[in-house]
Amino acid sequence: MLKELMKNWHGHFLLAATLSCLVWASGCGKGGEQSGGAAADTEIKVGEFASLTGKEASFGQSSHKGTALAIDQINSAGGVLGKKINLITEDDLSKPGESATIVKKFISQDHVVAVLGEVASSRSIEAARISQDNKVPQISPASTNPKVTETGDYIFRACFTDPFQGKLLAEFGLTTLKAKHIAVLTDVGTAYSVGLADYFKQAFTTEGGTVIGEQKYNSGDKDFKAQLTAIKAMNPEAIFVPGYYTEVGLIVLQARQLGITVPMFGGDGWEGAGLIETAGDALTNTYYSTHFSPIKDTPEVQNFVKAYQAKYGGETPDAMAALGYDSALILVDALKRAGTTDSAKLRDAIAATDITGATGHTKLDAHRDAPKAAVIITVENGKFKFLRDVQP
Repeated sequence: MLKELMKNWHGHFLLAATLSCLVWASGCGKGGEQSGGAAADTEIKVGEFASLTGKEASFGQSSHKGTALAIDQINSAGGVLGKKINLITEDDLSKPGESATIVKKFISQDHVVAVLGEVASSRSIEAARISQDNKVPQISPASTNPKVTETGDYIFRACFTDPFQGKLLAEFGLTTLKAKHIAVLTDVGTAYSVGLADYFKQAFTTEGGTVIGEQKYNSGDKDFKAQLTAIKAMNPEAIFVPGYYTEVGLIVLQARQLGITVPMFGGDGWEGAGLIETAGDALTNTYYSTHFSPIKDTPEVQNFVKAYQAKYGGETPDAMAALGYDSALILVDALKRAGTTDSAKLRDAIAATDITGATGHTKLDAHRDAPKAAVIITVENGKFKFLRDVQP
């Protein structure tokens, strides 16, 4: 299917998803086909909301770069359904409330046929309610909290979910780290962290492990010494930190400064260049699960990496860039199969997705989720290092 999707794309790689480059377009009415005058005859308008600035900007910038690459490839090859894809990109500033406002604007003013976004689960959830009410398909590249797609039948994701991620991390802690007594440090300010912590604890205790204590913090906190001092007194064999890289880097750094040397590990929220920039050598003996490794030797991965590096001056893509790329691939493939921008037909086509992209095989299940393999990453000599795959 992927080869059919990409054939005749001269000079471009096997994968060509749909993430954007701030191109402006024209769209679709609520629950119907595209509308908007003359521009609608030549363009398909899609909205993207992302954290381009603010405390989690690394997430949005990476996914947006994947978008820009894919849009270049798709439009250079003639677009889809005989039209160019133009995507309106808006910055949600990494702030609550902004996503809902943006998606309302996408639908009421821009008349988009679909919405791509976000990485952070909390922001995807607030936007999903608007998309669902207006029957506009929304595809999250990387939000793992189950509540995202539970919003309704117009909401999809390109990634695995936290029940799977929590279970694989519990097994990793028990079997690889050989840690049966673990402390947990949770960000109570994000749906992602709270959800992943719950799924991890459930799986870890079911498999015979013991959570000896849990400390909490809030997004934006800078000082974690009180929580870490309490955890150190518990004498854990490892510490599970299901947070975002913005706080995790500080947590790891401060833990090592306090003399805590046990393994620390977490989920895909750790993904981001800011992690190494903040924690540096303190990241020795840390691990996290994510969706993609640029060193995997598959044609899909290597073609994507080469194209990304060519566009961005040699920069290596992370998982958020790859998932943004694949979320667009899902949308373009669905538009081709639907043969229309009609929202109900497009929704049905997205639900039937079965393709291979940069992050592997994506076949959406009945919940509109994408069960797929995860990878475990560690840090050595100041660089991220692929450890192994974990199958669903």
